[in-house]
Amino acid sequence: MPDWKKYVSEHLAPLRLGPARELEMADEMAQHLEAVYEDALAAGATEQEAYQRAAAHIKDWRLLECELIRAKRPVTHTWIKRSLAAEFRIESRQGTGGRVMGSIGQDLRYAVRMLLRSKAFTAIAVLSLGLGIGANTALFSLVDAVLLKTLPVKNPNELVLFNWLGGPRGLSRGIMGSTLTDPATGMRTSTSFSYLTFERFRDVNDPLSDVFAFVSMWQLNVNVDGQPEIATGQFVSGGYYQGLGVKAKMGRTLTPEDDNAGSPPVAVITDRYWQRRFGQAPEALGKTVNINNVAFTIVGITPPEFMGASQVGFSPDLSIAFSTQPQVSPHEPSLNGPWFWWLQIMGRLKPGVTREQVAASLESVFQQSAQEGWDSGLARFPPRTQSQNPAPRDVPRLRAVSGSQGMTELRNAYSQPLKILMAIVGFVLLVACANVANLLLARAATRQKEIAVRLALGASRWRLVRQLLTESVLLAMLGAAAGVLFAYWGKDMLLTLRPWGGGELGVDLKIDLPVLAFTVGVSLLTGLLFGLAPALRATKVDLTPALKDNARSVTGGTRSILTKSLIVVQVSMSLVLLVGAGLFVRTLRNLQNVDIGFNRENLLLFNVDPGLNGYNRAQMAQLYRRMTERLEAIPGVRSATVSLIPLLSGHGQTRGIDVQGYTPQPGVDDDVKVNTIGEHFFETMEIPILLGRALSPRDDESAPKVAVINQMLARKYFGDEIPLGRRFGFGGPETAGQIEIIGVARDAKYTGMRSETEPTVYLAYLQSVPRFATFIVRTSGDAGAAAATIREAVYEVDSNLPLFDMKTQSQQADESLTQERLFATLSSFFGVLALLLACIGLYGVMSYGVARRTNEIGIRMALGASAPRVTRMVMRETMLVVVVGVVIGLGAALATTRLIASMLFGLAATDALTISFAVVLMIGVAAVAGYLPARRASKVDPMVALRYE
Repeated sequence: MPDWKKYVSEHLAPLRLGPARELEMADEMAQHLEAVYEDALAAGATEQEAYQRAAAHIKDWRLLECELIRAKRPVTHTWIKRSLAAEFRIESRQGTGGRVMGSIGQDLRYAVRMLLRSKAFTAIAVLSLGLGIGANTALFSLVDAVLLKTLPVKNPNELVLFNWLGGPRGLSRGIMGSTLTDPATGMRTSTSFSYLTFERFRDVNDPLSDVFAFVSMWQLNVNVDGQPEIATGQFVSGGYYQGLGVKAKMGRTLTPEDDNAGSPPVAVITDRYWQRRFGQAPEALGKTVNINNVAFTIVGITPPEFMGASQVGFSPDLSIAFSTQPQVSPHEPSLNGPWFWWLQIMGRLKPGVTREQVAASLESVFQQSAQEGWDSGLARFPPRTQSQNPAPRDVPRLRAVSGSQGMTELRNAYSQPLKILMAIVGFVLLVACANVANLLLARAATRQKEIAVRLALGASRWRLVRQLLTESVLLAMLGAAAGVLFAYWGKDMLLTLRPWGGGELGVDLKIDLPVLAFTVGVSLLTGLLFGLAPALRATKVDLTPALKDNARSVTGGTRSILTKSLIVVQVSMSLVLLVGAGLFVRTLRNLQNVDIGFNRENLLLFNVDPGLNGYNRAQMAQLYRRMTERLEAIPGVRSATVSLIPLLSGHGQTRGIDVQGYTPQPGVDDDVKVNTIGEHFFETMEIPILLGRALSPRDDESAPKVAVINQMLARKYFGDEIPLGRRFGFGGPETAGQIEIIGVARDAKYTGMRSETEPTVYLAYLQSVPRFATFIVRTSGDAGAAAATIREAVYEVDSNLPLFDMKTQSQQADESLTQERLFATLSSFFGVLALLLACIGLYGVMSYGVARRTNEIGIRMALGASAPRVTRMVMRETMLVVVVGVVIGLGAALATTRLIASMLFGLAATDALTISFAVVLMIGVAAVAGYLPARRASKVDPMVALRYE
């Protein structure tokens, strides 16, 4: 291989160029000659022929061009045309394929050299793009997992999921599962059905090849080799795995024969549970484990990618057949009743059948089973009760929707927040692109003479645009590489700040092929987006003044409309993000400061489920009493109590109330929140009793039924009357006299801090013992520090009783604000990042502008302009662009924040204080970024500036 750099240097020596200029030209020419030489060899030429072609190339016109530049002779259009023709003749002899590949390789090598030469610029650009691309990649991995991915099963698009629409007076006697309001019809909708309905669907599955059912169980007491542990699980029908088309990784799955009452209990575990509990030991297959004191044999392990068809975020550890439900949950007899709706039903379409046809075919079957279930439940009551229940009920309508993603309620709930977050990170990427584009414009202006030389040497404008775009795309790909690294960190942060709160996530976030394809696509688009305009602008050069290095005639600079437009875009988008961040931060603060009605400090919560250990109701009442007494005996514990529903947990129990002497109003909802509590509940939670008394140990199963109500319920049903002694009931008018009101407590938040205070009834746990309960312990000091002591005290009462979900009440409250904290944290981070990127871009462009105008500034100061006047001149130009960006951003913010109005709390989407603060912050930081170059301009020495080129 000839030493082309030495060869070129020998030809350039007579020109007596400066060392830096000679080195730059030698590098470029040597690289070009090397490419010509290699392409000639690839085309079949001998080494001598290849050398002659390359030597002829430089002798033909490159040396001539250097002489023209040195002599400062004008480069005419005719000369350029002749040079292009000469270059074309030479390259046409090399072969198309070799020329293209060599040219691309040359572009890449040259791009690498140029980026390494400007290390500071490259680092800023790669970091800016890496943050933007990384944020988009991390969030897209979450969007892909939660919203886009289908179930990893056979032909998921053939699956259908059933739900129903109905009015407020449905045919169910009880529903377990989510009941929502359908946005299209305003009617109630749910995916819960009775087991009777599932049996009817299974028997009449004409339009379906398979029908199967399942229901989630959050706590199972699983004992393996004498070691108990709480695990998640689900009841499934025997055809669950067959209908989904899921085969076992090891062993087998459940079959219809396993779902018969006389079949031995068997279980299928997930790959994740197999790894965590059994250490991937093959001996797990065939092993006998106790689930709620019932012996089960593990017969199979599911593939690692399959996490069930339930809600996103829930991955059941074990699956067991419905036929084992009476043994596993003996204290839930209502689950077997045809009046109780509690399981989800899915099916697989036969070829050529649509979901609409399935719904129409099975609707009458569903309505008939629902009516039979209602009649069966009503028959359990005395004839008088039956006669008092109105006969007409709202008949529900069956719907069949796509089951390709399994249960979708939570997916739909996450859809809007995730789309908003995608818009936020998309804005950040646009700001980063605008920032890099501005830096490229400023950098391209410093390369005008280089570009002019290359144009004069015969390079086409497209050829140079391609070279500059190669640099831009290379920058973007480097940013993508950094972005993947940031994405790995970012996805872990998203798992920590996810909008669905605590608990292990059943979603596996991976930077897999679709996510990597998204990253590459975004990177290429980003490279074209921020590189095309600077490339086109940089190659639009007037050769003669450019070759003379006339700074005032060079395109670009701070006076460029394109440059100013990019700054305006950066400022406006940054302001939109700042306004959004301010609204989310203030929403979080408003929720944190809301009056919840009790003292959350120094409270420790933990859950127990004695039913998993075989306790009956009477034994549970005794256990709760012993545990309470033992906890209150711990030094530092002020009081302890028990509650069915922990406050601010997001969960609740709702029942229809019938108040004695109260006439229901048409269209008024008579549902109330119900909580079953221990005798020291109000004392422990520090909720004042305003009238009457609290519940006491005397309010047991042998005493008359009593309750405490909150202020909201008292106002709704009794107005200004004193409610003490009044009676109510649940389950119909005939029950209105069953429960006496003995006290009125202050209003307290029940479900969450965002929800409005609702009418609430507090029942005595000794009169209605809950199967599982939350214990609440108030300590004198830090509640978290007492966790170990409290756990030991519980084990003294029953060493086999598992405790789970131990946390402080403050942590419980914080978990209820997980989504708000997620948005406040991420929007603030990205808002500040966009602000910094915009200001870095503003500072860079203004600094470059000041440097390019040094000669002009020197003339102004020589003619008498003072330093303050020069500062004001530069600042005026800076702030004019900033103000235009703020005005546009303000309009965009007012338009876009309306989209997040439903996510705010305690303030409007057009909150003046938040918007004013964002505007002041934007202008203030931008002013600082613009002042630094302006101050430097005011310190220019006129004598030095007049000699500046």
